[in-house]
Amino acid sequence: MPDTSYIHAFGAYVPDRVVTNAELASQLACTPEWIESASGIRERRWAGDETVADLATAAARDCLQRAGIEAAQLGLLIVASGSGERRFPGPASTVAAALGLNATPVIDLPIASAGSIFGLSLASRLVGSYGEILVIAAEKMSTVVHGAALDQNTAILFGDGAGAALVSTRPGRFEVLDSVLHTNGECREDLALNWGSPLHMNGPVVIRHASRNLPAGIDEVLKRQNIRAADVVQFVMHQANQNLITRVAKALGVDASRMFSNIAKYGNTSSASMLIAAAEWEPSPGPVVFAGFGAGFNWGALVARSVR
Repeated sequence: MPDTSYIHAFGAYVPDRVVTNAELASQLACTPEWIESASGIRERRWAGDETVADLATAAARDCLQRAGIEAAQLGLLIVASGSGERRFPGPASTVAAALGLNATPVIDLPIASAGSIFGLSLASRLVGSYGEILVIAAEKMSTVVHGAALDQNTAILFGDGAGAALVSTRPGRFEVLDSVLHTNGECREDLALNWGSPLHMNGPVVIRHASRNLPAGIDEVLKRQNIRAADVVQFVMHQANQNLITRVAKALGVDASRMFSNIAKYGNTSSASMLIAAAEWEPSPGPVVFAGFGAGFNWGALVARSVR
């Protein structure tokens, strides 16, 4: 890594409305039990009038409060979202304005599901130039789900929410050791959302590539740091599907209990899910891994050491 970077705090925000499997099952001609067995999800949160930027701003404020700094101290803002309401500008500029920032640079990452790991990795490399960097991932997937007739294969999965992380060169809670990022554009059409069209997800292809590339990316970054998967105290991944999380654990040869999971409560919140999970997780001292896979196909992994 060009500069030693640290993650100081995580933050999160989820809407108040809880949508249970029972509510969805009545609309999808299936049972609540089938939804849970297929995904590991029991409920999810759906926003009302809140925008992606509203969700992101709430998570940003939560993270800044936990980190004990003011928004004015930020040198860069990175916002990842695959469900923004318009082509441009992306939500990052709206979030910056809401936080009272009028000259701080922002970056939008329109990367679904893998946006938070890309943002976290980029931030860890840019802290030497920009100082305090706030990474936010926010999604309003309920709008995507309702953009067409409800599809049983996708409507059961998605929820709304936002997560955030503060990264800087100041010594903090987690020392970032290394990260890797990858893209396979040949599969870009297997998970895609076009304007005015329903979400297209080739489930078998997505699961096959995620099951292979997530553990491969994690293994790659761990080997570069001479860390065994067995020595990682916790894996915090994109919360796509509980069955996928279990597959990754098996591929790495670790017990599934090492994989932090809150998908049962929030569903798949796309790029936001990893950071929402991190905000709820209680770390133990030792190596930790963050990882995600998503549209593009894009995937990556980051290894850090919990220092307190």
